[in-house]
Amino acid sequence: MTERKAKHIIDMRARPSFLHSFFGADCQSDDYETVRWINRRLGARDVDHFTRAKDLTGLVDELAAAHIDVAVMVGRSTPAVRISNDELAALVGASEGRLLGVGSVDPQLFAGVAAEVEAYRCLSDLKLAGVNVDPGFYNEPISHDHESLTPIYAACNAANKPVFLMSGPTTPDLRHNDPLAVDRVAKRFPSLRIVCCHGFYPRIDDMIGVAFRNENVFVSPDMYLFAPGGERYAAAAKGFLSTQLLFGTSYPFRPILQSVKDFVALELDDDALENVAWRNAARLLHINLN
Repeated sequence: MTERKAKHIIDMRARPSFLHSFFGADCQSDDYETVRWINRRLGARDVDHFTRAKDLTGLVDELAAAHIDVAVMVGRSTPAVRISNDELAALVGASEGRLLGVGSVDPQLFAGVAAEVEAYRCLSDLKLAGVNVDPGFYNEPISHDHESLTPIYAACNAANKPVFLMSGPTTPDLRHNDPLAVDRVAKRFPSLRIVCCHGFYPRIDDMIGVAFRNENVFVSPDMYLFAPGGERYAAAAKGFLSTQLLFGTSYPFRPILQSVKDFVALELDDDALENVAWRNAARLLHINLN
């Protein structure tokens, strides 16, 4: 039997393990064991896979082995994890088109107008593909519709670039893992393209409902597509969510090739498979794949 494949694949969430201790760069750190723990929880058959790609060449080789055309590195700026937007841009430049970067802005670090300035710098000067926010992980946790995030959303909207909203079950206070806050942002900025990283798992049904109401909301469950209940994202992609669901491996928290194989094994029809694998992301990020 011929192995099923998508014509192209865009990985919407993959970060080099060497980028930060948080991704398993330091085998002596607690973070390293946390990466292994998350891999076990999410069914990785090789929990040490992330130790192989020790540099950019190694990462590109991993992507090539999984037939991934482009991988999106979503940055992070929280008190626990600060990743330089300039470093992301440098990695993108050195990747020869295999990586895109999404900057990250903490409005509590760049207070007031400075947050908007940094967002514009990410999108214009650094040529990054979007801006990420982590509201539930800040020094003072906030909701995704908090007024301090409005200048960042406005900057992305003006630049016609997506904003990425971090969420999920690792949010320190799960009250801030709330898809209904996304609905309020989507209504306030109806032309802003909003990517919901981790799909606000485990609030799957609420997330699907918000996406149903708002065509500018994109759902990127990444590793949680393969968690208990995650099949409901795929089920929705058999209908309206076909044009709003995004594929991501969430590497290094799940193996790249295993995630691709698990994805193509889902019972999506050919059109939905291609949409989720790359067409939706290409439209979102203005990527031209022949």
